[in-house]
Amino acid sequence: MLPALDTPRLLLRERTLADLQSCLEMDRDAAVTRYVAGPWHDPVAHRQFVEYRITRPYPPGLGYWTIRERAEPDCFIGWVLLIPDHGTGPDVEIGWRLVRSAWGRGIASEAARALVTHAFDTVRLPRVIADIAAENHASLRVAQKLGMKWVGSDTSDGMRYERYRLVRDDLGAD
Repeated sequence: MLPALDTPRLLLRERTLADLQSCLEMDRDAAVTRYVAGPWHDPVAHRQFVEYRITRPYPPGLGYWTIRERAEPDCFIGWVLLIPDHGTGPDVEIGWRLVRSAWGRGIASEAARALVTHAFDTVRLPRVIADIAAENHASLRVAQKLGMKWVGSDTSDGMRYERYRLVRDDLGAD
């Protein structure tokens, strides 16, 4: 079981099957999944994909957290993740996805900061990475706000991705 990772504005709890419908609804918004490859237009494959991501085992301290605002604790606004890169690692990916109504309010940055602290202080990871579509300027800004540094580019799924990395020893080095 993942620990709660609360912030001044947010409640981060382990994502469960109770969050499934909210996740599916969020992903059906084409603007939300614009820069993310996935089975968003195939309802059966989409449901199977999200169910698998919710129920599969992750290494200790890794997985998905659902994001809710303290002011509206019953309202799903997205999720953040720490999972093995490409399912196997060795690197660990940090990521975030929010419903459109939550964009532009610093929620992704606040939630991701809580995950970085958990990744380095609790799980004791040496680094985290993020692969972000080059056109996804909002997510690139979140990575930069976290102190992540660009380390390269790659193209897959017909999109160009920028790889960012944050190394535990680099925190506070700027």
